Amino acid sequence: MSLQGELEAEVARVWAEQTDGAHDIWHVRRVWASCQRIADALETPTDRQVLMIAAYLHDIINLPKDHPRRTEAAQMSADHAVAWMASRGLQGQEAVALAILGHSYSAGHPCETLEAQVLQDADRLEALGAIGIARCFVTAGRLGAGIVHGGDPLAEARGLEDQRFALDHFEVKLFGLPETLNTAPARAMAAERMPLMRAFQAALAAEARI
Repeated sequence: MSLQGELEAEVARVWAEQTDGAHDIWHVRRVWASCQRIADALETPTDRQVLMIAAYLHDIINLPKDHPRRTEAAQMSADHAVAWMASRGLQGQEAVALAILGHSYSAGHPCETLEAQVLQDADRLEALGAIGIARCFVTAGRLGAGIVHGGDPLAEARGLEDQRFALDHFEVKLFGLPETLNTAPARAMAAERMPLMRAFQAALAAEARI
């Protein structure tokens, strides 16, 4: 079995009972695809094996956003990845751990390597564009949040409450993500996705307002 096949099998094994639609095998496949697209456009070469393992295992320990140990999930995923690699005699364990630690938004670890920057960018692109919209509302539903505040959809006369209304999360976090991206290729990809999000925000606000 190829390394990628082994990684897919590990994700399937660990996530066998998982029901989080925003974190499934397609999420990690997209992250890996974005990692490759970003890396292909960079002048400095990256370690593709490190990137592949980190992309597939970056969320292998997936705790809900409201879990009290949410900020530890990246460290737990990094530890899992290192143990998985060690069991197979694979090199690059520290580099994979650094990449996984650096990708997390909530943990706030610095990106110490180029691979970490690429993985972080690829994962944050998952929160933008059409896929970002879909994943935002899936996650909001899991947390018991509503779609939108019908009286003031764009929070023009109230404070933003993204734990109560999914659309508020666009302004609280998602629209600021492009500014946090590390690489020029990722920033270009984000720029392609932002107009759709802005248009969706305006359309949903117009339809929801009563």
